[in-house]
Amino acid sequence: MLLEALGSALLGLALAWAVGLRMPHRLPSRALVLATGVIGALFGAFITHNALGAAGHALTTLVGALVLSAALLSLLIRPTRGRAHRLSPNA
Repeated sequence: MLLEALGSALLGLALAWAVGLRMPHRLPSRALVLATGVIGALFGAFITHNALGAAGHALTTLVGALVLSAALLSLLIRPTRGRAHRLSPNA
């Protein structure tokens, strides 16, 4: 379980770092993005590990961690100004 947690945290950190490099103008502070990636991955690993059990599901646990981390990071993305303007009812 310790290796799953460490692997999940590293995956979440790598995903948050990649998202931060890809679209820094649409995200809040870098520290919040990195923390959200790691916390999301750890929580995803916890949920997946408890749902499936400990017997031989390490890879599936890491996938669950990656999915929840990506979902939480997607909640931090702000819309671009042009798109938000086009979607307004008065435009």
